[in-house]
Amino acid sequence: MTESRLLVPIDESASLRNTVAYVVEEALERADEEGSTAAIHFVYPLPEKITFRSGSSRADAARTLLDRVASWAEEDAEGAALTIETALVATHEYLSTPNDYADVLVRYANEHDLGLAVFDPRYDPIGSTPLLPSLEAEVRQAGLAVQEAPVSAEQASGTLVRRGTLTQFFALFAASFAFYLLLAGSAAPFELVTGTIAAGIVAVSLWRVSLTSPVDPRGTAGRLARFALYVPFLLWEIVKANVEIAYIVLHPDLPIDPEMVEFDAAVWSALPVTTLANSITLTPGTLTVDVERQHLIIHTLTAGSREGLFAGTLERAVRFVFYGRAAARIPSPFERRQEEEAEE
Repeated sequence: MTESRLLVPIDESASLRNTVAYVVEEALERADEEGSTAAIHFVYPLPEKITFRSGSSRADAARTLLDRVASWAEEDAEGAALTIETALVATHEYLSTPNDYADVLVRYANEHDLGLAVFDPRYDPIGSTPLLPSLEAEVRQAGLAVQEAPVSAEQASGTLVRRGTLTQFFALFAASFAFYLLLAGSAAPFELVTGTIAAGIVAVSLWRVSLTSPVDPRGTAGRLARFALYVPFLLWEIVKANVEIAYIVLHPDLPIDPEMVEFDAAVWSALPVTTLANSITLTPGTLTVDVERQHLIIHTLTAGSREGLFAGTLERAVRFVFYGRAAARIPSPFERRQEEEAEE
């Protein structure tokens, strides 16, 4: 395998464009030194089980990104002799660890005679853990040469500090003060004074950073009141699911039917999606495996847990908390799927 034939795993990142420019230059220089043909394979590891539907928003976005990267590479090559290939890989596997990603990448490199893997320094397909150092080590240990592109991120268009309002300031102050008293476990004069000082410091320091949208006191109060109703409802759902799982565990035939399912939830911002995903995980028999915007991938243990999931009981409850009673009447995931199938 020659090192003028490069493997480049890609995902959306602030430094992706600069990484593409670097690998094109690197491949052409190595080809000149070796007297060989330069080739770059841009690959997008896409964890998607074979039981999933054939098309998905993630797969469509991945193909669009691969096309965009190929266009960038052709532009940077400026007519030089360079072979550019793109591919979705691991479309029927679920990748969760650096070793999983390394196995897929090394397998692809061996199949296509690629000698060097070049990584975008911001490459992080999981999105929640620092995957890159471990991934590079796993790939190198498998026998493939590894290099990290020495590039920086493109200039961000936004700013960290935004304009704030007095309402946001007092909302952050009140939340910090209440949290301080909760940890203190007392409302003695000393705690009130120190809590005021601590909350004031937090509010002055973070009121233009931590709050991403204007605060609506009336709407926030309503959501908190509805959340107080949601908590006992969720606890009851957890109790019912525990009883069902206990029955399955004690049953001599262990009647389980595990399956991965997915659906687009009818919730529209990060906090409601997070609340729904965590509520599903807290309910025995269902486990949220992955979340992308509103798209949830869930492991279900039994047919009953799947029926409950697609009946939309938890989804309606979360919509009620964040959007009010009217939003709770939106069709369930099962009803939405039936409508989509009827339209097709």
